[in-house]
Amino acid sequence: MSTRRFTNEQIDRLLRPKSVAVVGASDRHGALGCTLLNNLVQYEFDGDIYPVNPKREELQGLKVYKDVKDLPAGVDCAVLAIPRPFVVQTVRDLAENGCGAVVIYAAGFSEAGEEGAKDQAELARIAEEHGIIIEGPNCLGCTNYVERIPLTFVETNMKTPPEGTRAVGIASQSGALAAVLATTLHPRGCYVSTSVSTGNEAASGVEDFVEWLVDDPATDVIAMYVEHLRRPKAFIAAARRARAAGKPIVMLHPGKSDRAQESAATHTGAMAGNHALMKAKLRREGIIFADTLEELADIATIAVTCPTLPGANMAVLGESGALRGLAFDLAEDVGLQLVDLNDENSPNLRAVLPDFVPVSNPTDITAIGLSEPEIYTKLLSALLEDERVGSVVASIIQSDPITSKIKFPAIQKVFEGGKPAKPLVFAGVDEGATVPQDYIDGLREVGIPWFPSTERAYRAIARLADLAKRDLEARSGESLEVPGVAEEHGVIPEYRAKDLLRPLGIPFPESTFAANAEDAASAAEALGYPVVMKAQAAALGHKSDAGGVILNLKNAGDVREAFDRMTNNVAKYDASIRLDGVLVEKMGTMGTEMIVGAKHDPQWGPVVLAGFGGVTAEILKDVKLFTTDLGLEQVKAKLLELKQAPLLTGWRGSPALDVDALAEMIVTMGRIMEGNPSIREVDLNPVIVYPQGQGVMALDALMLVD
Repeated sequence: MSTRRFTNEQIDRLLRPKSVAVVGASDRHGALGCTLLNNLVQYEFDGDIYPVNPKREELQGLKVYKDVKDLPAGVDCAVLAIPRPFVVQTVRDLAENGCGAVVIYAAGFSEAGEEGAKDQAELARIAEEHGIIIEGPNCLGCTNYVERIPLTFVETNMKTPPEGTRAVGIASQSGALAAVLATTLHPRGCYVSTSVSTGNEAASGVEDFVEWLVDDPATDVIAMYVEHLRRPKAFIAAARRARAAGKPIVMLHPGKSDRAQESAATHTGAMAGNHALMKAKLRREGIIFADTLEELADIATIAVTCPTLPGANMAVLGESGALRGLAFDLAEDVGLQLVDLNDENSPNLRAVLPDFVPVSNPTDITAIGLSEPEIYTKLLSALLEDERVGSVVASIIQSDPITSKIKFPAIQKVFEGGKPAKPLVFAGVDEGATVPQDYIDGLREVGIPWFPSTERAYRAIARLADLAKRDLEARSGESLEVPGVAEEHGVIPEYRAKDLLRPLGIPFPESTFAANAEDAASAAEALGYPVVMKAQAAALGHKSDAGGVILNLKNAGDVREAFDRMTNNVAKYDASIRLDGVLVEKMGTMGTEMIVGAKHDPQWGPVVLAGFGGVTAEILKDVKLFTTDLGLEQVKAKLLELKQAPLLTGWRGSPALDVDALAEMIVTMGRIMEGNPSIREVDLNPVIVYPQGQGVMALDALMLVD
């Protein structure tokens, strides 16, 4: 079923209007309605303009209407540059007159308290009733650069992309960030197709405009600033369409510093915060995340300038041994792979370089380029033709206009025969060098983005190259239903959680639930010593904190004494807790402690968390989030990205661990979460991972069921 709320034709009335009403039009310098009207007139909007102002007869040579009720029926778009108290009734009048879209600049709605929220809800109701598009409120409007339609109160530089030129489409919840991003991209020789700021999103959101940008022939890359995705499923659908259309989406989404949910019942609930969950889900859909506004612009610059996105293996042409060493460190810091190039495996490169320059990556050609600039052309061409190389960086000392005159033309010459299939990025190493703008523009014209610093270039390439490394194919495993879970509610204690999960393939030690000391002793005799005893109650989420776990019980007397001691421990910890009983469990051999858990978010759906566990799980947070459609090989690959992954593969002579069995548990948990939406959280902590071939064992289990 489609998640789209609007057709492209409906959104066209906002972004490609044939008629625009300026409500609150003015000739007072600095007034929003004045700047908006000036923008439309200055850039010769190719349509009808209807200024509305009860105190004017004429503005900019245009007839002024006293009231929106006097406007011709069916105006495509009305832009409201009026105070908040007049907005709702004006929108109602416009909707009844057949207006197709409204832009609302005014603030003071849902962000300003109960009364504002009530008015915003009324705007949403009007929009739904009349099928009208509302952008905002609390927004800076939108600008269609291709058709020169600036519906914004910001002074606009209408840099129109030439036909056939690649361009960035901007969808931003912040109007200021949308304007800043366009202002940042334009001086770099990049074009913007359309920019939309959505503000409070009363009746339309970024996901609606992404759908439109996916179908827009003038848009090749989509850049976004988002603080909250209100319709995640709709955005995921839009992201999938963008990926299928070959239009990368680059997103800046603040919020990673949000505190974990303190009320979460499990470790998983605390560590799988909403921001991390959102990123895991959207990375799976091919979204490229930026950490800063500068990085957002840098990534978009490379994506829109280069003929293809950077691949996973990078090669660097450099001119200094010192900078070569720094490049190794920087590449490692940002997660970039430098392809191994040497004299033996790279005959084409060996043939280009002088005898005294060894083939390496990064390559240090020393200062030879100053006397033989053709080496830049030959070496860069050879690197771009090498099948092992996914992208190339020219890490160049620029110095001054004379040096630039020697180097830039030779680098630009690489594209004389047409753009290669791989990106070539120019990264200066001396930010502040005096470089004639003509040389920078010359690079950009042939598809070579110019960066003043290597670090910015490396970070942007790393984000884009990461997309090339992702395996976005989904597995076909079916979901698993948990028999009996429908009868459960709230926090499910360990013994009951294990009973529910064990039949579905989650391995637990042999155990028996006992309600009193004598039953516990009998259970221990049947299981065989030594055993562990664990207190059981829904209100006792973390048993060890309350003295609710006693290990290595070796006989019936130990078991009886432990039962009484444990009961007293829990009473001292919290007298309100009433134990269901205890779980007597066969003690097993210890191994490496991991955590496997899952969370079902009401908006984003299920996700599985896994990583290094035990009592320090929430302190170290060496975990990864896994979407529930991942297969075994994909899960294994992500496990080996953990900071302590060497412990899994055999560290300093220790045996390699059974990563296959751990991955199987994670996949099974994903299938369980897919099949049981009522399970809100699950915690298996610790999960003991044994040497390769010996499997895994979940020692504890806790569930939260709605």
